Amino acid sequence: MNTIARAWDSDLAYSFRRSPTAVLSAIVALICIVGAVAAPVLAPYNPFDLASLDLMDAFNPPAFMPEGSLAHPIGTDDQGRDVLSAIMYGARMSLFVGVSATVFSLLLGVLLGLLAGYAGGTLDAVLMRIADVQLTFPNILIALLVDGVARAALPRDLHDQIAVYVVIFAIGISDWPRFARTVRGSAMVERNKEYVLAARVIGIGPARIMLTHVLPNVLGPLLVLATLNLGLAIISEATLSFLGVGLPQTQPSLGTLIRVGNDFLFSGEWWITVFPGVALIAMVLSVNLLGDWLRDALNPRLR
Repeated sequence: MNTIARAWDSDLAYSFRRSPTAVLSAIVALICIVGAVAAPVLAPYNPFDLASLDLMDAFNPPAFMPEGSLAHPIGTDDQGRDVLSAIMYGARMSLFVGVSATVFSLLLGVLLGLLAGYAGGTLDAVLMRIADVQLTFPNILIALLVDGVARAALPRDLHDQIAVYVVIFAIGISDWPRFARTVRGSAMVERNKEYVLAARVIGIGPARIMLTHVLPNVLGPLLVLATLNLGLAIISEATLSFLGVGLPQTQPSLGTLIRVGNDFLFSGEWWITVFPGVALIAMVLSVNLLGDWLRDALNPRLR
């Protein structure tokens, strides 16, 4: 209890309580996360259980429209799937891919950034030139390239089985330079400080120095960057799925739902694509606003 009380009285918690934008964003993000994670429990239907689908229920409008039904509050799609349930299950996959890709790029970027900043020399030059070249291309193009190579190199059946992990790798490998450059800058500053030199003198190895002395000094910027990168990763996955090169139909995400609904947008069944799009916007915007608040709250110049 004392730990919780101290955390609630901290400067970060005080800044959070004084920011209506941060509080509202946290509430929206929490609703999205709980709805996605607990989809099997909270969703009215299992939209991917083929035995429960009825094509006679296809294209039912939302409940607030004249022909709508409370059984499907925001309507059904072309296969009779409940759109609300599909959004909850799709958000679950979008969050899984976004979080996994962010963690992958974070770990890879931290590792390469520590090595480049602490070791310096040729290793630093090679890693940073690779990062510079990669940063000249949009992330989505790199992700498309990686996914295209995977599709060409792997048998179709195998690719469909591991499509989720291919997308995670494609998005994660395109985002590591941002983390690497952030960690490298801190490592270059810290490696020549007296406490690091003292640690070398007493025989502490480079790996321990990097993990216990250098890395803690960059955790704040890394947390902010990871929060902002999560929104970008979710958008990247939705873009890939909308283009038809992301997740398969058997594992749909919000991007897949938007792509499917886009075929019916101008035929009157607008709810099939609009509501998944609104859910995607709410999720990404709330995460980005939280990242912006966290960046300001952790900046000592703004306190």
